[in-house]
Amino acid sequence: MYKSIASNKRNTLLIMTVFVIIITAIGWLVSALYGNPSITYWVIAGAAIYAFIQYFVASKLALAVSGAHEIEKKDNPRLYRIVENLAITLGIPTPKVYLMQDAAPNAFATGRDPKHAVVAATTGLLEVMDDRELEAVMAHEMGHVQNYDIRVSMIAFGLVSAIGILSDVVMRMFFFGNSRENNVSPVVIVVGLIVVILAPIMATIVQLAVSRQREFLADASGAMTTRDPEGLADALEKLQSYGQPMKRQNTSTAHLFFNNPLKPGMLAKLFSTHPPLQDRINRLRDNAKKF
Repeated sequence: MYKSIASNKRNTLLIMTVFVIIITAIGWLVSALYGNPSITYWVIAGAAIYAFIQYFVASKLALAVSGAHEIEKKDNPRLYRIVENLAITLGIPTPKVYLMQDAAPNAFATGRDPKHAVVAATTGLLEVMDDRELEAVMAHEMGHVQNYDIRVSMIAFGLVSAIGILSDVVMRMFFFGNSRENNVSPVVIVVGLIVVILAPIMATIVQLAVSRQREFLADASGAMTTRDPEGLADALEKLQSYGQPMKRQNTSTAHLFFNNPLKPGMLAKLFSTHPPLQDRINRLRDNAKKF
């Protein structure tokens, strides 16, 4: 478990480095297009500022687009007490608790760190899961908080968004800019077009890969917190029977959820934000004695 956490942190640093390289490459292409090397630094600085802003506002946006509203203990004592008890067990502040009016059983965690964390659950999750299973699901979400997955998700989301915007802007520059006046090599233009087309796709695939690995880690963290991997495995099995797309779907927040909230499509497996439910169940049961 602890080796997984350490490996996860190293992988996170590697992923952030990949994002910076992609942004730097886009900046270099713009510099080559306009013959001004300083543009690269402005592009990197602009992307960093955008990601920084997203870091602070993304959690509020996620709650808004999901239709979640904050509750107090009196509003839903069952959910609130489970979250409260898990926070005491983990030794972290009790996150704010939100509820979503949706029949799809699901949940998510967001925020910058444990002091600014939020956990949310759907009404469908409360109806489908018994107390043991609900505790297991919320322990998984608290695992995201404990492991700082929520912070990495916010940073990755900001960087992926920045790369998408930059690629769109640069694409327009290639077609409507003054590359001919600067005598830019046709090779640079061709390579540049390839990079700006592939950059958002590469960034998204990397983000989704990170998200899938962190789901496995959060499963392990939740099982260690409750000492009940079978409870989480049972909850995941119920999702195989009762899981359904959420009413308010948004691809930008899908990676935050306990289970993929989107309607499956042709490329669902490649671009899935979550590993298959059966793989998660198998890992929990294969490693049950280790928890």
